[in-house]
Amino acid sequence: MYSGNHNILLVGEGDFSFSLSLATRLGSASNIVATSLDSREELVRKYSKAEENLDVLEYLGCKILHGIDVHTMSKHSCLKRKLFDRIVFNFPHAGFFYRERDNRQIRLHQYLVRGFLRNAKKMLEEDGEVHITHKTGYPYDEWGIENIAEEVGLFLKSQVPFHKDKYPGYVNKRGDGTRCNETFPVGRCSTFKFKKSAPALIFIYK
Repeated sequence: MYSGNHNILLVGEGDFSFSLSLATRLGSASNIVATSLDSREELVRKYSKAEENLDVLEYLGCKILHGIDVHTMSKHSCLKRKLFDRIVFNFPHAGFFYRERDNRQIRLHQYLVRGFLRNAKKMLEEDGEVHITHKTGYPYDEWGIENIAEEVGLFLKSQVPFHKDKYPGYVNKRGDGTRCNETFPVGRCSTFKFKKSAPALIFIYK
């Protein structure tokens, strides 16, 4: 799914433990750009291991950018001239405003995903892939991320189960509120892989 030959963009990182796990697996982070919406100061305040993870990533050659909003990232001065083979957003979440099953909360999530996909398409190599790792049970399947992708001209290539244990050291974070440093059960989830052109066959592994 990821290799040292890919130019990889990771967005919406929490404590950057996924970035570090991926970089460790690849043996280098020189081909990775890892980003967060939060500033470095906010990350260190929110997450107990953020500073350590960031320091190791920088040592491994990762380019780290903070204050990156997925709605506008394609226009950012450090990103607007770059194209990527893989653009990854793990467990996108718009914040805790309503209950997850509330239609208002679902619309907020859809707005976030739509903005991300619209920008990611502009930053994608012709044969590249956009990956969203996402829970697949109710109410998360109500987001309709496949339909949102098609709205912006991206098409589902495959859907594969996401196994967190394949990324040693990765700790998914709630990311918002007073419990931001806590993890959450990922439950049943998949990585949805989108491309610019519609594939002849779609593979869904369950």
